[in-house]
Amino acid sequence: MTAPADGNSPIEVLLVEDDPGDVLMTREAFEEHKLRNRLNVVSDGAEALAYLRGEGEYADAPLPDLILLDLNLPRRDGREVLEEIKKDEQLCRIPVVVLTTSQADEDILRSYQLHANAYVTKPVDFERFIAVVRQIDEFFVSVVKLPPRG
Repeated sequence: MTAPADGNSPIEVLLVEDDPGDVLMTREAFEEHKLRNRLNVVSDGAEALAYLRGEGEYADAPLPDLILLDLNLPRRDGREVLEEIKKDEQLCRIPVVVLTTSQADEDILRSYQLHANAYVTKPVDFERFIAVVRQIDEFFVSVVKLPPRG
């Protein structure tokens, strides 16, 4: 096993997001702030699980070190994806940040009950959104010690 990040190595980030605008803003946040981490994107819950399990077109996809997960997704919603991730022995150690527009108490509570590592409400303002993505990146790359890749 190798460590995902030593402070100098880029990490693999999986963004599970169906809104093309939010995907674009996240990509721009990574590019604008020269974040070296690799951003992979899937657009629905079923695709996310296929990616994480290395199924089909994702057979060679790298296992992410961090997952940014929207809750309101087509096919399988983010709550189902989160539950599947945290029940899976191989995937449960990957930190999951719920990054969603929902501010509903029940979504926050349910996400933490399903063992989300953090719950972040997406700002609608571009500059704020960029700042939030950068803070998530800084926290999980510079502050937190991520589990080794397995």
